[in-house]
Amino acid sequence: MKLLTSAASPFVRKVLVTLHETGQIDEVETIDVHNTPLAPHPAVAAANPTGKIPALIRSDAPALYDSRVICRYLDHRAEAGLYPENRIWDTLTLEATADGILDAAVLIIYEERFRPTEKVSMEWIEGQWTKVSRALDALNTRWMSHLNGRMDMGHIAIGCALGYLDFRHDARQWRTGRDALAGWYAGFAERPSMLATAPKA
Repeated sequence: MKLLTSAASPFVRKVLVTLHETGQIDEVETIDVHNTPLAPHPAVAAANPTGKIPALIRSDAPALYDSRVICRYLDHRAEAGLYPENRIWDTLTLEATADGILDAAVLIIYEERFRPTEKVSMEWIEGQWTKVSRALDALNTRWMSHLNGRMDMGHIAIGCALGYLDFRHDARQWRTGRDALAGWYAGFAERPSMLATAPKA
């Protein structure tokens, strides 16, 4: 299998952490590509018609894309139990919350990076950050019992989302007023899978 990646992508990181945690990292060749929303790499566009990474190219079947699909596939392939049936809806909701954080956080970067300076909307940027902030508050107040339990895909997704906030939005100081979540992340970030996949500019 081949995984189309970008070193800075938090969605790629979710897949890489999953590969590490399920013992499959040596079974996948990673191919780093330069991919932007305005100019997707040809290999990415061929694997995923939306032009987004990550994309997992399989030799015996069509390519898989969207990090949630790929992670679910890898978990199934390894029978790793990252989507436990007895709490599947909570796990999926946490993963969706993490992806919602990432969608908003990445869109802020796109707004600042790909729009002409005179057309950048600070109101729109703050609207995206409000989504992130609400999600972080929900994690800190409603989801700590789950996060403090046995690791599943929700943990991986939230860990990668918080890592991306540190990487691209550190000035926002997301930890302020969210001590429980910050404390959980301090421990989770030290997992070998997280250390091995730390984002690069």
